Amino acid sequence: MTDSPIEFLFALEQFGMKFGLDSMRLLCAALNRPERAFSSVHIAGTNGKGSVAAMLDAILRAARHRTARYTSPHLERIEERFVIDGAAIDRAGLESSAAKVRTIVERFLADGTFEAPPTFFECTTAVAFDLFRDAGVELAIIEVGLGGRLDATNVVDPAATAIVSIDFDHQAQLGSTLTSIAREKAGIAKPGVPMVLGPLPDEARSAIEDVCASVGAPIVRADTPAFVERAAALRLGLAGAHQISNAAVAIGLAETLEDRGIRIGHAAIATGLADVRWPGRLEQFEVDGRRVIIDAAHNPAGARVLASHLADAERQPITLVFGAMRDKAIGEMLSILAPVAAEIVCTTAPSPRAMRASEIAAIARAVHANVRTIADPLAALEQALRLDRTTVVAGSIFLIGPLRGHLYRGILR
Repeated sequence: MTDSPIEFLFALEQFGMKFGLDSMRLLCAALNRPERAFSSVHIAGTNGKGSVAAMLDAILRAARHRTARYTSPHLERIEERFVIDGAAIDRAGLESSAAKVRTIVERFLADGTFEAPPTFFECTTAVAFDLFRDAGVELAIIEVGLGGRLDATNVVDPAATAIVSIDFDHQAQLGSTLTSIAREKAGIAKPGVPMVLGPLPDEARSAIEDVCASVGAPIVRADTPAFVERAAALRLGLAGAHQISNAAVAIGLAETLEDRGIRIGHAAIATGLADVRWPGRLEQFEVDGRRVIIDAAHNPAGARVLASHLADAERQPITLVFGAMRDKAIGEMLSILAPVAAEIVCTTAPSPRAMRASEIAAIARAVHANVRTIADPLAALEQALRLDRTTVVAGSIFLIGPLRGHLYRGILR
């Protein structure tokens, strides 16, 4: 294998994804159970789980707890996935933990403990646990990668869990109904561990309630007026009306942790929700007086939230720069976003899984009369800016991440 521990991690992406906890349990055992060295909060959901993780992290730091946060994917740098006390881990720390994991993987492959290499996500999850233990973290917020029941993160023994939302996404892995998707995500439920629920479709909530009842996990409903009205009354650092329901879940988690003996307080909740930052979610930039909004809408539910926000917040239709992965519901997403767009610029996100710009354009022309094809994402953004409208970049995190870097550093041709 390669000499660089981080290159070793990325080399594992070729093996794709797999469900099951056997490899994770073996990795954690070989690392001397780092996931048991800190309290954790486990967060699942179709959309919003990253926002809730960021909110809860900010609340806990406002209450002066030493925290960590593990989320995925990253926008630009892999270090973004591993946050300790509000800052991404440094490269040296990441390399050190990745080297430990690589040594274990190589040994297990050599002696037959592993029949096949573990996945990128399994190894980055093990790295996260090792980093957080070595940093002396008190509380770690762990975001589920995909699903819940068989996700690599589901080896933690959390103090609280949450399901933020349920909608259609990753049907090939999670099932084709909201009930099946909900059951997979509810697999993070643990006996006696409270689960906080955001707003859910009735069939999804019913499925989750069944799973929680079967394992003895009490439910906290954060979609009730008592939680939502309190969230709406607070100043939120994240833009968009949908963040009110996410904030309600974060409040529910914070108060659940307080009930379990973790000091937080109302002042820390208010401060954390006001100060939270979560890049790439309705994030705004200005380029020579022209506004650019980037948003990680990458499924129909995210597209609906983005379209609703733009309909309310923008006086005129926007220019949409759109690129997405082949396995996404691209036609449905474009149908949702088309009414708020004056023009759609189709591009190719920088990923082997991306649909080509020309293929996206063929889909877009079925729902919009004004479609351009510019394969290079930076060229697509630059052309959109010349059209003298608000520009919105969406469709995939793999698209918005690199473009955000150009915008953040002011590197445009």
